[in-house]
Amino acid sequence: MSHQKTCFFALLLSLSVHLAYPVSAQGLFSPAARVNDSIITEFEIEQRQRFLTLLNAPDASRDAVLDELINERLRAEAVGNAGLSLNEEALTAGKEEFAARVNLSTEEFVTVLEENGVAPETFDAFVETGIAWRDFIRARFGSRLEVSEDEVDQALGTARGDSTIRVLVSEIIIPAPEGRQAEVQELAEQIAAAQSQAEFSDYARQFSATATRDNGGLLPWQPLSNLPPILRPLLLALAPGEVTDPITVPNAIALFQLRDIQETGAPAEEFAAIDYATYFIPGGRSQAALSRAEKVKAEVDVCDDLYGVAQGQPPELLERGSKPPSEIPTDIAFELSKLDPGESSVALTRSNGETLVFLMMCGRTAVANEEVARDEVAASLRSARLTAIAESYLEQLRADARIRLP
Repeated sequence: MSHQKTCFFALLLSLSVHLAYPVSAQGLFSPAARVNDSIITEFEIEQRQRFLTLLNAPDASRDAVLDELINERLRAEAVGNAGLSLNEEALTAGKEEFAARVNLSTEEFVTVLEENGVAPETFDAFVETGIAWRDFIRARFGSRLEVSEDEVDQALGTARGDSTIRVLVSEIIIPAPEGRQAEVQELAEQIAAAQSQAEFSDYARQFSATATRDNGGLLPWQPLSNLPPILRPLLLALAPGEVTDPITVPNAIALFQLRDIQETGAPAEEFAAIDYATYFIPGGRSQAALSRAEKVKAEVDVCDDLYGVAQGQPPELLERGSKPPSEIPTDIAFELSKLDPGESSVALTRSNGETLVFLMMCGRTAVANEEVARDEVAASLRSARLTAIAESYLEQLRADARIRLP
C-alpha cells in the first residue's frame, strides 16, 4: 500500500472518535422533514453528517445537511417523474470514480465508512442522486448545453488576455500526528481568526513546520496558476489580511493568509503535467532524518540522481512520476509551486509523521496545443451552463414543493 493511501486510512480512522452525534435511539427514525410525499429521517441526517465529516467537508452542520437532503429529495422526485433511473453499472462506475479521488478502491472506501459508522447505503444514495440528477438535466435541457465555436473563441480570448493574477501569501503548516488532531484543529481555528499579518506571522514562527517559519511564513509573489487548483478559489474569496479555514492535509493542517493580490500584464502559463520525485526517509522530523535529507540534497542536482541514492533500498522509498496538477495531493502541489527544477523541500511527512518526504521538482510541461485548450474550454463552458441550469430548475422545484418541518 502506498504512503499516501496508508496516510489517508490513518486520517479517516483517527476521525472516528469525533463522529458521534447526540440523537436518541427512539428518535433516530423520526421524521425531520416532509418533502411532498417523502420523509427525511433523523437517521439520514446523522448518517450524512458522519459521511461529510469523514470527507472533511466545509459544512456538516445539521441545518446544512437537512437543507441538502431536501434538495436531493426534490431532485430524486424530478428524476422519477421523468421515468429515468440509474442502472447498476453507472452506480458502480460512479462509486469507483468517487473513491479514486482519495486513491482507494470502492471496497476500501466502503470499509473505512463502515468502520466509522456510515452505512454503505448512505454512500450509494449520495452518489446515485448526483449522477441521476446530472443525467436528467442533460436529457431535459441538452439543447441548451451546446457550446458554439464563437463562444469558445471568446472564452479563449478572455483566458489569454493581457492580464493574469498573482498573489502574496503567508503559510502555516502544523504537524498533526495521530492523537493530536483535535488539539491541532482547535489551534488552527484560533489561527484562522488572526486579525493581522503580524499576528499570523507570530503563529507561523511558533507552530509552522515549513522552511518559511523563521520569516513568519512569508512567501514571495506567485502566479495564482502555479498554486494547487483546490487552493485558488479559496484565496480569491479572501480580502487581503484574511485567512483560509483550516485545510486538512496528510499528517498536518494548513492555513494561508492573503497579504496582497495583483493583476499583471504577464500572460498566465498553464501546465499540463508536473514531474516530481519523492524519496521517503524513516524518522520523520528527527535530527537523524533531517541530516540524511541534507546529505541527499548535497548529492543530487537533478531528479535522476535520486535513483543512485535509492539504489539497493526497497523500491517503495522512491516514487517518480508526471501528473496533471489536479491529480497531485494538495500539500505536495503547494510545496512544488515554490520550487524550480532541481530544487527540493523537506517540509512534508507521511506515515503519521514517522517518515520524512524529500520532495524534488523535476520539471513542468506546458499545455501543448490549442486543440486541447479548446476542448477544455468547451467542457468548462458546458459544465458551468449545466450547473446554472440545474440550480435554476431546483429553485423552481423548491418553490413549487410542499416542505414541512416538525
